[in-house]
Amino acid sequence: MYKTITDFIKHTYNTPPPINLHEPRFIGNEKKYLAECIDSTFVSYVGAFVTSFEDSVKAFTGSKYAVAMTNGTLALHLALRVCGVLPEDEVITQALTFVATANAISYIGAHPIFLDSDLDTLGLSPEKLLTFLKNETQKKEDGNTYNKKTGRRISACVPVHVFGHPARIADIVRICADYNLVVVEDAAESLGSFYQSQHTGTFGLASVLSFNGNKTITTGGGGMLLTNDEMIATSAKHLSTTAKIPHPWAFEHDEIGYNYRMPNLNAAVGCAQMETLDLFLSKKREQAERYATFFAQIGVDFIVEPKDSRSNYWLNTIMLNDRTERDAFLAYSHSQGVMTRPVWRLMSQLPMYKDALCGDLEQAEHLEARLVNLPSSVRV
Repeated sequence: MYKTITDFIKHTYNTPPPINLHEPRFIGNEKKYLAECIDSTFVSYVGAFVTSFEDSVKAFTGSKYAVAMTNGTLALHLALRVCGVLPEDEVITQALTFVATANAISYIGAHPIFLDSDLDTLGLSPEKLLTFLKNETQKKEDGNTYNKKTGRRISACVPVHVFGHPARIADIVRICADYNLVVVEDAAESLGSFYQSQHTGTFGLASVLSFNGNKTITTGGGGMLLTNDEMIATSAKHLSTTAKIPHPWAFEHDEIGYNYRMPNLNAAVGCAQMETLDLFLSKKREQAERYATFFAQIGVDFIVEPKDSRSNYWLNTIMLNDRTERDAFLAYSHSQGVMTRPVWRLMSQLPMYKDALCGDLEQAEHLEARLVNLPSSVRV
């Protein structure tokens, strides 16, 4: 079976090994816009391409506000800060995620709580979330929700749209509203994904996107904070530019800020990439359908977009029978020059988070032992 799969992937991409997991594609105006940016001399965060890039992402996602930043991790850190998460708060997220999600919570000085995932969406399970909140927390007269065991305030929830597949975000937002928890979506992987015809990242108070080199579109390195709340957007932009008060020459800063704004050079690439996003999404859907048909024929589970969703299929993923089979396939595919990878280790298994609070992680553990990402680059 392993040879059948790797042969299919080699035939599909029809390029010499190695066949990488997800390569960027530059087929539009990237070089043109970079040259214009360099000629303008505005190569840092002050420049027309930053604003244009933010505007194009707003138009595509339907978000009212967008703030471009240096990467998705820092965008998530700032999103949590401006949404009111404080040091020593607790923040609910999922164990099955990239480490940046948990790290951004830790940057605040807050404590992550790791809960279980759905088998179909790979995202945070609303049922497990509700069970945890009912059994392990209490609302006090101040309107906040507190952890019964630790006594700490639980201020936010960070669901993740894994590999571009939307979590059941409407249910998550509804549950969190009952407990006065802010929802900050980690939509880093899901540009071009929709849940119930609404773009991911537009359900919570804020969200973040990533434009790392391996994402559906890239700016080399970059991220973006999305929100429909004007005060959140204004605060995020202010803090991301060192909290500097606008003035023709004076350097006045009114609080501790961050140097998180995206440079104009990166945004120039992003503007060109946004012009080809629809094509990329179409090609990625074609590739996902090609994979789905192939794996159905050989009896291997291929992860498809969940109910009520339209996924960008950022990384195509299969589920094997157990960890032994997963590891054997990973070893074989890499020996053949086909770059596959397992899903991340659960956050609760990492040394820096081994003492973090966790719920029942039965489904996340099942997924962690079996999921494998396949080459998913756009074929053009």
